[in-house]
Amino acid sequence: MIRLVVGLGNPGQEYKQTRHNAGFVFLDLLAGSDGWVFDSRLNGRLKKHLLPAGELILLKPDTFMNKSGVSVAAAQRFYKISPENVLVIHDEIELAEGVVKLKKGGGHGGHNGLRDIIAKTGSPDFFRLRIGVGRPGERMAVSDYVLSKMADKEFCSLTSLCGGVIDKLDVALSGDLDGFNSNFSVTA
Repeated sequence: MIRLVVGLGNPGQEYKQTRHNAGFVFLDLLAGSDGWVFDSRLNGRLKKHLLPAGELILLKPDTFMNKSGVSVAAAQRFYKISPENVLVIHDEIELAEGVVKLKKGGGHGGHNGLRDIIAKTGSPDFFRLRIGVGRPGERMAVSDYVLSKMADKEFCSLTSLCGGVIDKLDVALSGDLDGFNSNFSVTA
């Protein structure tokens, strides 16, 4: 069972509507954007969320994407949570917009937030909820693409997609990869 849910993103207004903040968007929809408490021990914003299956610890690292592992490792140590009980929600350029996949373990695939989490926690064995944001065009660098603001219509599609995933969150939290990926298809 998942106990710690981490949404990846960058803090600050200038990053609010960027593709790289898909994890923050998801957590804000799940638990509301208000009531997050900054915890300096964890270098992140924290909120406890009660579900029928139990309490979840929600975490939005305040360390910027490339240093997300600092916050995740601190939360794992403080709450004594093993990697198998962690779900990291992040943007994924290898998936088309409107596609969501659940995965356990693996490499970082060039995602700097995942790279830092693996390095700081010493394990790639956490679950990942990958939210497709598509690839940039040929002329745009990946970093420019994921850090650029989405058009309002695209952002609305992302929030709608995240809302659909939240409706099926119990399947993802149980770690049922096949059940989630085969029976859950949301397109924005």
